[in-house]
Amino acid sequence: MTEQKLIKIALEARRFSYSPYSGFQVGAALLSCSGKVYTGCNIENAAFSPSNCAERTAFFKAVSEGVTEFSAIAIVGGKAGETADNFCAPCGVCRQVMAEFCAPETFRILLGKENLEYKEYTLGEILPQGFGKGDIS
Repeated sequence: MTEQKLIKIALEARRFSYSPYSGFQVGAALLSCSGKVYTGCNIENAAFSPSNCAERTAFFKAVSEGVTEFSAIAIVGGKAGETADNFCAPCGVCRQVMAEFCAPETFRILLGKENLEYKEYTLGEILPQGFGKGDIS
């Protein structure tokens, strides 16, 4: 799957964002190693802490179906009613969830824009010295 196709899927997922409090809509498209894509959007809650980011929504959907091997994720975000014209990086909690399932050297994170421009990072680049399974064994 091309990077642009994954970004387009993330842009589509962004449309389903439930973000009445922040007005910031995020979409994610998570590519499994088998080639299946899992989407997610951010889902806010009036109590704030029960809110969930788009990236984690996509991961949790995949894991709930037994999928735990991933190769890439595309993330897009921006203010409601506006195009996604700025790069939207994952929060620290989402990076930690990625670290649970993805190899820091090979998992690709695509920060995309509406015009399909993107920046690519590895998980290791955006989560240096991350805490993982090896730290508790």
